[in-house]
Amino acid sequence: MIYIYNDYAGTHTTAMAAAYHLKQLPQSERKLTTEEILNVKYFNKLTRQDFGKLLYHGDDEDGNSVFTIGCKRDKLAVPAMKELTLLLQEKYHFNEKIIFSHTSPAVPLPMSLGGFFSRGLKIDFIGVPLLVIGAKQCCDNIFRLVENTKQVGRTAFNENVIILDNEMYK
Repeated sequence: MIYIYNDYAGTHTTAMAAAYHLKQLPQSERKLTTEEILNVKYFNKLTRQDFGKLLYHGDDEDGNSVFTIGCKRDKLAVPAMKELTLLLQEKYHFNEKIIFSHTSPAVPLPMSLGGFFSRGLKIDFIGVPLLVIGAKQCCDNIFRLVENTKQVGRTAFNENVIILDNEMYK
């Protein structure tokens, strides 16, 4: 199975989701520390050149691959990836289950502003503190989003490619 966490930039909530999924962050709903947040792989480190790239984070305890991707505002990117995957599965007869899990609904305003200042304008002294505030606000939602994503992965569905919009984590 392959898990792909996706959002606008692929460097904040997706990085946190991958870290929770791979048990690189404490597996609880407690608030993260500033150090834990800033030590997450790829957290606030990606640039515009990284948009659209699938980034491998590792394999989980069940041997499932975990990736992230930043899709910018393109709401068609994930559906297009789904259609391509279905085409390849049909043509080459492989049945790897793939779950796309959208993390943007969990993004609070401070994180959006922090990403704009830090990644967009390169003003880290304003952006990074806002990102940390936002990450602390949403870490419990991200944790629950990941737990739900993993549960969906364990559940038998007729579909090999599943897209989770995760609107309940707003």
